[in-house]
Amino acid sequence: MSIDLRNYLALPYDELEELNLQAKAQRTRRVAANTIREERLRYLAQETRIKAVTVLFSDLEGRLHMLDYDKKFLVDSWDNLTFDGSSIRGFSAQRESDLRLVLDWAAFYWAPADIFGAGKVLVFGDVIDKDGSPYAADMRGVLKAFADKAYKTQGYSLNAANEIEGFLFNGADAEQAYYATNKFDYVNTGGYYHSLPGDPLRTFIDTTAEVQRAMGFENEKDHPEVAPSQFEINYKYGDVVAAADQIQLYKLICRQVATRMGLTASFLPKPVVGVNGNGMHTNVSVSKAGKNLFWDPKGEEKISKLAWSFVDRILTHANDICLLLNASVNAYRRLDPHFEAPNQIKASAVDRGSMIRVPIGNEKSARIEVRSVGPDANPYLVMLAVFKTGLEGATAKTKNLRQAERYLPDNVYSALDGFRDANWTEKLLGADVKERYAELKQAAADRCSRQLGTFVKVPEVQYHHEVYNQFLWNMF
Repeated sequence: MSIDLRNYLALPYDELEELNLQAKAQRTRRVAANTIREERLRYLAQETRIKAVTVLFSDLEGRLHMLDYDKKFLVDSWDNLTFDGSSIRGFSAQRESDLRLVLDWAAFYWAPADIFGAGKVLVFGDVIDKDGSPYAADMRGVLKAFADKAYKTQGYSLNAANEIEGFLFNGADAEQAYYATNKFDYVNTGGYYHSLPGDPLRTFIDTTAEVQRAMGFENEKDHPEVAPSQFEINYKYGDVVAAADQIQLYKLICRQVATRMGLTASFLPKPVVGVNGNGMHTNVSVSKAGKNLFWDPKGEEKISKLAWSFVDRILTHANDICLLLNASVNAYRRLDPHFEAPNQIKASAVDRGSMIRVPIGNEKSARIEVRSVGPDANPYLVMLAVFKTGLEGATAKTKNLRQAERYLPDNVYSALDGFRDANWTEKLLGADVKERYAELKQAAADRCSRQLGTFVKVPEVQYHHEVYNQFLWNMF
C-alpha cells in the first residue's frame, strides 16, 4: 500500500511544540483530571488521523514498557485497559496476573512522526490492582500519590531537573552485541564541548534536541561531555512526576534517534573503564505558593534551614538508599574517586566528589544537586527516595555536613546489605516491594563476577535491566 493512502497525523515540529506546551501548562496549573480527560477523549474522537495511542508505564526496575491501543477501542474502553502483570519483572505472580492501566491524561504527548511514526500520540499510565487500588510496585503511582499528599497537606510543590549523561556508540545494538565484541566503539573522540558540526555526535545531539523541543521539554543547553562520545542535553525543571516522565522520554528519544542513525545511545553508568562514567545529577527544590523554600539570601550558601535539613536527612540515609540511586552492578564502577565520583557522603558548594552539591543560585533557582544518581535507575524510585527521605527521613543532626566521614558502597553487594538492613527502606517502599526490589538486584548481581576488576564484564551488560532479553534471562 502506498504511504500516500494513509492519512495519518504528522504535524510540523512547531505545531507539536505548541500542543505539548499547552498540555504541559495544564499539568503545571493542576487542571482537574476529569476536565483534561474529557478534553483528550473529545480530541481523540474528532481527530480521525490518529490510529493508535501508545501507553507507557515502567516496571519496578525502571524499564520502560509501551503498548499500542487502537484509537477507537481506547476511546470506548479507556476505563478498562488490562494487561498481564506476570510478564513484567517485579510485578505480579502468575496466579495474580491481571492488572489494569489508568491513563494519566495530563501526561499526554504529541510526538514527531519521523521519529515515532505517523498517527500516534503518547500517554503515561498508572498501574492499579484487581480491586482498583494503586499497585504497590508501580513507582510512578506511588510517587504521584506522595507528591499529591505533600501538596494537599503542606502546600508543597516538589520540583526536579535532571542532567542525564549518555554515550553514543557505533552499531545499532551495541549493548546486546557486547557479549560477542567485548568492547564499545566511540563515534567521536573530541571530548568536553568539542564536536565538529555535522559529525555523528553533533548530528545526534542536534536531532535529539529538536525532538525534545517539539515535545515541550523547553531545552536549555546541550553539549558533548568529558568522555569521548559522551553527551548531555539539558532542559527545564518541572513537577516531580513530570520530571520523572521526562527522564523516561529523554532516554526513549535518544535511543530512537540513535537507532535510526545505526548507532546506540547507552545509559550504562560506566560502559568504558578509564574514562568518566554517566551520571544523572538530580536537582531538587521545594516551593509553596510560588515561593522557593530552599532560598535564603542570608543562609549558609544562600539556602534555607529547610534545605540544609533536607540535605542532612539524605546524607543520614545515604547508604540505605544507595541501591535505589545506583541500581545495577555496573553503577558501582562509576563510584570511582579517580573520575569525579560523587561517593563522599557530604555536601559541598565546590567539591564534585560530594554526594550532594549546593549550586550557585538565586531566589528562583536555589536548589540542591544529588550527584550520586546513575542514569539507569528507576526515575520514579529516585524521586521518591530523594524527596521522601529529604522531607520525612531521620536526621543525624550532623554538625559538619561538609566533612565526609563515610563513603558510598563501591559494589552492589554492600549496597544490597545496606538496603536490606535499613528500617528506612521498608518505610519508604513497604516490606513487600522492598523485598521484590532486593530480589531483582540480587539476581542480577549473582549473574556477574563478585569482583568488578579492571574491565567491564559481559554479564554486567548482558543482564543489565535495561539491556537483557527476557528469553535469555530465563535460560540462566
